Amino acid sequence: MGAKSRPLTPDRSVRHLFGFEVRRYREAANMSLEGLARVVRYSKSHLSRIEAAEVMIPEELPPMLDAAFGTDGHFVNLYQHARNEIHPEPFRQRMEIEARSRLIQEYVCQVVPGLLQTEDYARAQFRAGNLKLSGDQLEGLVIARMSRQELLRADPPPEYSAILDEAVLRRPFGGPSVMRAQLERLANMTLTSHTVIQVMPFDRGPYYMVGGSLTLLTTADGGQVAWEESITTGTLLEDRSVVAARLRAYDLLRACALSPSESAAFIRSIMEALPE
Repeated sequence: MGAKSRPLTPDRSVRHLFGFEVRRYREAANMSLEGLARVVRYSKSHLSRIEAAEVMIPEELPPMLDAAFGTDGHFVNLYQHARNEIHPEPFRQRMEIEARSRLIQEYVCQVVPGLLQTEDYARAQFRAGNLKLSGDQLEGLVIARMSRQELLRADPPPEYSAILDEAVLRRPFGGPSVMRAQLERLANMTLTSHTVIQVMPFDRGPYYMVGGSLTLLTTADGGQVAWEESITTGTLLEDRSVVAARLRAYDLLRACALSPSESAAFIRSIMEALPE
């Protein structure tokens, strides 16, 4: 006799509902976990934990489930909601606006923005922030962060620009090999069809926003909001005059930063100085 299936709680969250639906469609198809594992090429134990909402859902899995069960986007749609649940409010509200934005402008002075991070850099940042995270908790956070980056691969993608303080490039996360890969990504994105990255070097001196973090989001209908973030919290700013002031500050900072080509060269010079 096989092991008894664990009871599921679809009313707790969308992630729990996702797991419930996986089991419901699997059992309706008279399919065991082993059988589903062979179809979607995930281990039986991993699928069991997804059904029980014990781990985050990998972004590659929902379309495989839709193909396996013929559910025409059902699991993909559930995933779009479930992937945000790991994020607290009001960050979830920021993400909802971000997903609808046609222009995203960011300034950071300490850490590479989440939309630009490599997987290993994100993992190192999360691990540094909370040494008590279990392996599954850590991987759940990494999967959630990587899933946010899907919007930069949309068709068409939003226009994206970022200004990075030099400290972002020099603070190591995960060791030289991790930083080298992260810096390579940044250098390659300094000027593309939809991304612009500029560096604010130390030798430009002090400036108004140093020490903070700012994101400006412009939606297709022309709506604009600003997001300011601290260590553990964020504030969504919607007042027009406040947002206009942040836009002006961002424009001034962009005018003082290195050009995209100068920024790429600057980033690569830091890469070359990393130890092997």
